[in-house]
Formats: sequence, C-alpha cells, structure tokens
Amino acid sequence: MSRIALDDVIRRVHDLPSLPAVVAELMTSMEEDDIDLHYLAGRIALDQALTAKTLRLANSSFYGMPSKVTSIQQAMSVLGLHSVRTLVTACGVIGVVPAAAGPALDFGLFWRHAIATAVWARALARHLRQSPDTAFTAGLLHNLGTLVLATRFPEEYAAVPLWRAEHADASVAEAELAVFGVDHAQAGSALAAHWKFPPAIQDAICHQHSATATGLALAIGLAHLLAEPSDASAEQREQAWTTLAFDDEQRRQLSEKCPLMVNDMCQILVS
Repeated sequence: MSRIALDDVIRRVHDLPSLPAVVAELMTSMEEDDIDLHYLAGRIALDQALTAKTLRLANSSFYGMPSKVTSIQQAMSVLGLHSVRTLVTACGVIGVVPAAAGPALDFGLFWRHAIATAVWARALARHLRQSPDTAFTAGLLHNLGTLVLATRFPEEYAAVPLWRAEHADASVAEAELAVFGVDHAQAGSALAAHWKFPPAIQDAICHQHSATATGLALAIGLAHLLAEPSDASAEQREQAWTTLAFDDEQRRQLSEKCPLMVNDMCQILVS
C-alpha cells in the first residue's frame, strides 16, 4: 500500500479555500493587545451570512442570554470579544470546506461530532484550567485533518473504513496511519498552521491522541470520548470521568446540558 508523505499532505492543504478575511483578521487579533472592537464589529457585519449565524448562536442556549442580541456590536458588549471570535470562527470554518468528500465521509456526522467535541471541550475547560473559548475552537478543529485527507485524497481515504472493518479494535487514526502513513492529527495541525491559528491550537490538534497529553490537548481528548459515546468504550468513558474527578452530580449536569447545546449549535451551523 502506497504511503503519502506529510509534505504532500501540506501541499494539498494549501489547495483548500482560504478562511473568510474577517476570520483571518480575528485570528491575527488574538496576538494583539490594543484591539479596536468597533472596527472588528464593523468588519464582521460586512459578511451578512457570518453575522446572521453568529447572532443566532449568541441567542441560543449555548449562552442563555436573558435578552435578545441584535447586533455584532451588542454581542461583543455582552459576550466579549473572545466569545464572538469563537462563534465567527466556527461559522467561517464550517462554511469554507466543500462538502464533497465522497462516500467514505459523512459530512453531516463529521460536523456534528466536531461541534459536540467543541461544546464538551468548552464545558470541561475551566476545570482543566484552559480558556473555554480556545478549547471550543480547538475542539471544533480537532478532526479537520480528516477533511484534508478525505477531500484531497478521496480514493485513498475510501480504504480507511475498509481497513477498520478488517481490524475491529483499530481507531480511525490507526487506520489512517496504515493507509496513508499520516493521520488526521498531523494533517489537521498542518491545516491549522496554514490558516494561522494560534500555536497552542496547532499543538493541541497534533497531540490530541497522545497518552501523555496535557492542557488543551487533554481537554480535546476527554471531550472526544464524552461527546460521542459510540466512539468510545464504556471503560474509556469511565476513565475520562475519573481523570476529571467529577462527582455524580457534575456528571449528570454535563450529560444533560451538553447534548442540548450540541443540538442547538448543529441546527444553526450545519443547517
């Protein structure tokens, strides 16, 4: 079976569409101390599709606002720049990748899993001493490498589910390594670098499956296990809860609240 070098994957990454200009601008603003919020709000408002989805998200159960948010400027005032940047980035990323990966990847299920991981990562972040908004963004992006492999190498990617069918206990990453010699974590980190996401997010994506993951990578890994029960064994899920050291009431609250938020976000982002 032929392998694909990471350099080849990176070259194909560069063929993917660029993020909307305002999202790239928001990423740049993460490194700046002096930010003109009025200017950024104006830039976001120029993209009507991004604005409409961002405001729908701001008014969803995800934030539970007591009154309706009607403008990006107001959203920045009540939610803060970091939260608005997170929502705009989510809308921009999901809108930019063409949904034509072929039969090996169900785009609807893919984005639902990404959103579920993002919501859970945000919910776990403070407990793990991470920024909730950064954790959400990293969770949303954690499997973007799968999109790179599936959209840039569709014929080869069709072999991934076949390999897993022959190796019952294998993970997706193990199947990708067997087929490509590169897994979605490496490809996703390359895409995050190409799109100029912060180094912390690039590193978290790259190390999400590491047994020694800490910080943001650990938040993603635990969120992945808890967000999609069908993707993890009961033993893996219990180990995730044990790592978090949550009591029964905390588990119950998260297990009830997070799926509702996931449903809300999916209706808005992938409808």
